[in-house]
Amino acid sequence: MCAEAISDPELSYRLCYHELVAQRDKRSISMPPELARAVEEAARAEGKTFSGWVTETVAKRLKLEEARGVIAEWEAENGAFTPEERAEGHRRARALLGLDAQDASDQKSA
Repeated sequence: MCAEAISDPELSYRLCYHELVAQRDKRSISMPPELARAVEEAARAEGKTFSGWVTETVAKRLKLEEARGVIAEWEAENGAFTPEERAEGHRRARALLGLDAQDASDQKSA
């Protein structure tokens, strides 16, 4: 992938990348210092950058919101899930996430 440098007339070179370069939009965000420290620690513990951890977390949140919308739409057309159906859905979600029953009970008590 090559791009001409045309924004500055004194630059007459081509930028050539032999591999795909990830496109990124740079954003500036503000958060309380204690939250920023917690994110930094979580990112470090997972071997990620602050930005990478936030990006992954936001992507997960957006997927959850999309899933909630799909569930709400389904329920609007078919009626609410029964408590048994909800329990089964939670069981399946925990299994997909690799959480066992102990992890689930720990989260409820927290």
